[in-house]
Amino acid sequence: MSIFSIGLSGLNAAQNALNTTGNNISNVYTPGYNRELTLLGERAGGGGVTVNDIQRQFDSFVASQLNRANSETSALSSYVTQVSQIDDLLADQQAGLAPLMQDMFSAFEDLVSAPSDPAARQGVIGTADTLSAQFRAFDEYLNDMQSGVNQQVREEISLINNTAEQIANLNREISLAKAKHGEAPNTLLNQRDQLVADLNERIDVELSVQQSGTYNLSIGNGQPIVAGSRSFGLEAISSASDPARTVVGYRDSANNLVELDQDKITGGTLGGLISFRSEALDKTQNQLGQLAVSLSSAINEQHRAGIDLNGETGGDMFAVAEPRLVSNANNSGSAVLDAAFGDPSALAATDYTLTVTDAANGEFEITRLDNGERFTATLDANGELSFGGVVVSVDDTAALADGDSFELQPVRGAAGSMENLISDTAAIAASASGSSGDNENALALQQLQEKVLVGGSATFSGAYAIMVSDVGSYTSIAQVNLEAREGLSEQLTALQQSESGVNLDEEAANLIRFQQYYQANAKVIQTASTVLDEILRLR
Repeated sequence: MSIFSIGLSGLNAAQNALNTTGNNISNVYTPGYNRELTLLGERAGGGGVTVNDIQRQFDSFVASQLNRANSETSALSSYVTQVSQIDDLLADQQAGLAPLMQDMFSAFEDLVSAPSDPAARQGVIGTADTLSAQFRAFDEYLNDMQSGVNQQVREEISLINNTAEQIANLNREISLAKAKHGEAPNTLLNQRDQLVADLNERIDVELSVQQSGTYNLSIGNGQPIVAGSRSFGLEAISSASDPARTVVGYRDSANNLVELDQDKITGGTLGGLISFRSEALDKTQNQLGQLAVSLSSAINEQHRAGIDLNGETGGDMFAVAEPRLVSNANNSGSAVLDAAFGDPSALAATDYTLTVTDAANGEFEITRLDNGERFTATLDANGELSFGGVVVSVDDTAALADGDSFELQPVRGAAGSMENLISDTAAIAASASGSSGDNENALALQQLQEKVLVGGSATFSGAYAIMVSDVGSYTSIAQVNLEAREGLSEQLTALQQSESGVNLDEEAANLIRFQQYYQANAKVIQTASTVLDEILRLR
């Protein structure tokens, strides 16, 4: 082995080391870049050095931990962003319902003092208008949030599909590069790992690395979204049980579009949105509707017990929507179910799923969607089911089929239709006898304020306070969890950067070291040339 050859191998090694160091420095701010090291070894047979590898400093275990932490952080961040909007709405003491309900009962109190006074009667009408308008405004705000979540779910699904497709394409490019060169370019590997990290910020994915180095990714109950060079797109679809709700759909092996179990869609922005909708948004809307129905029904019932100035029996003061019942789009039977309020004080702030378990005997399994509680109910002689303050009727029991399901929303959205029905001051039924000085019914209306009429456990103001407290609790817990997860993400990021990140001070030192290494090898070649010249001169 000549000294020239040894020197040239050193120059080549130094050049590679300088290139690697320069590449590290230039990519210090490139997202997803992993620091590279030039690995040198003694040349086979001795005499000189060889470049064994340009090694990418990537720790798959740390990357997996960081991706999982970032997925949870992203989910909580999405959740907090959404729930904080409801918290801000309800916590506003000036715009809240509590002072308006108090105004309503204060107006009844004024009516007690002067039952025939037009001003007192107009005060009742004015507060009823204002209170019902605020119920509608709150429900409209929450409906807008439902629409916003639907839109964001569609957007997230589109971004997830795009990222999954890019990962599948990189799987193919990496496989081709390995087949052609024996190894994959670090650039492609970095790009793929960065896309996996990006995908985890949108949805929690399970990564499986194949023996060939190909990445397979799955979600939910193991549904693949990337398998080798193929990607499998998710679809934004309307829920079969509630067409107003956008959910995640997936095409199975038979190319049938099926609705994924939303409880299994976790992590990332998409998981945070779905969790917020099912846990906080639905419940708040149901609590608001429960309060609207309970308040309206109690006042209506008491008002109908009185006599107005025209000597007529009092009518309803408030209008409110009836329960909503939706047939599942996948039902095989043709039965239509209807629902009406039974005992409003027994209403719960929840939706229900009614599943036919024995069509021949009219048997249903009923599931409360807020807590998962299940119980069995059977149609009575009138073809009706009574539970939770609601009466459900079936138009044709013979048209029921086993497995058919229906979603019952007793109070969700009820606040959106709450409206004051009285505009004539003479139509207010303040008395029990028809006498202009009789305030007995006005007093009974005023005393409703202190009665436990919401869900059999709370007064009107108490129910509203619970709703505000629940949302505040969701917000506080999510915020605390977010801060903890952000701390974990920061720790794992620091750990990942210590292994894979570029340290400019270290690279600057390497630059000087490899420059000297290059110069020394150049000196070896120069010395060899001088020696050779001397030998030739002697000849």
